[in-house]
Amino acid sequence: MQAPETDVEGYLIDPAQWTEDWARDKARQLDIELTNDHWEAIKFMRSFQEEHQVSPDARFVMRYLTETRGAGRNRLFELFPYGYPGQACKIAGMKRPRIWSTG
Repeated sequence: MQAPETDVEGYLIDPAQWTEDWARDKARQLDIELTNDHWEAIKFMRSFQEEHQVSPDARFVMRYLTETRGAGRNRLFELFPYGYPGQACKIAGMKRPRIWSTG
């Protein structure tokens, strides 16, 4: 099976080709060891994208983590310290965000 195609920055060209194995490989490339909290954020992002046909703003992910995990506002940036678009969106198989909000 051929690996999904990415753009020059490492974002999936077709988010429908995302798999959990691909996410694990991408996380390793970005020096992130995925924990349950990472997977919660990633699965929320994937679900949001499926439902709304757009990648969620960081503020939606922060709100979700606060409501479901009791996490503080900064938890998203603890999980993905080099940025929501550069790490979280890549690992979750999102296309590169044009703009994003940190709420």
